[in-house]
Amino acid sequence: MAVGCASNAVGSVNPVQEICRLSHDVGALTFLDAVHFAPHSLVDVEDFGCDFLACSAYKFFGPHIGILWGRRPLLEELSAYKLRPASDALPDKWMTGTQNHECIAGTLAAIDYLAELGRTVADDDSLSRRLALKQAYQAIVGYEQQLIWHLIDGLRPLNSFRLWGIDDPLRKAERLPTISIGHASRTPSEVAEELGRRGLFVWHGNYYALPLTERLDLEPDGMIRVGIVHYNTLVEVDRLLSALHDLA
Repeated sequence: MAVGCASNAVGSVNPVQEICRLSHDVGALTFLDAVHFAPHSLVDVEDFGCDFLACSAYKFFGPHIGILWGRRPLLEELSAYKLRPASDALPDKWMTGTQNHECIAGTLAAIDYLAELGRTVADDDSLSRRLALKQAYQAIVGYEQQLIWHLIDGLRPLNSFRLWGIDDPLRKAERLPTISIGHASRTPSEVAEELGRRGLFVWHGNYYALPLTERLDLEPDGMIRVGIVHYNTLVEVDRLLSALHDLA
């Protein structure tokens, strides 16, 4: 069973713990895609109960390199499509040749950056990396929730725009600070270009979430995606809302 932890298009968070439990109940292995989840919430494979998890460091402020975690017995038992002379021992069995060492070093730097953020929030330089990451993500979740719900609430009076995804504050734990919107009379590319001229960066299209935009009957134009992370500010959100108000 392969499932995404969170939608990169509308921000919805999937109940991966339940999905993994139900999958294991019928003897299925589980593979989680945490690419869009990792910059916003703590990745905890033991809490998820998954067998494999993949993500990319570029999403959590590192270089563009893929990351795969798997349960050791499974990584040892499963066949790998690998270079024939590569060792059958871990981790070489799952490698594709000479590693991208500069990106691996950059990934560690990104993790250390997040850990240092957690130590700063906790005002405790002695925290281990894992405890510091927990502190960092606890602060990130709380702060990003403030920003995204300020944005969602600011969108409600703008009748020309439609929001896709969860907008019920009672379900705030089920979404990340990523939203997609559409305009009643302007195409997503027109809105994105106008926002770009105002110094606001958004993405238009389907962001590779093609099954979703097809199901919503939004192809070929797609949607306008707005993403928030922990270094954004309320001032920036208000700048965006002001620009969207002018386009309404």
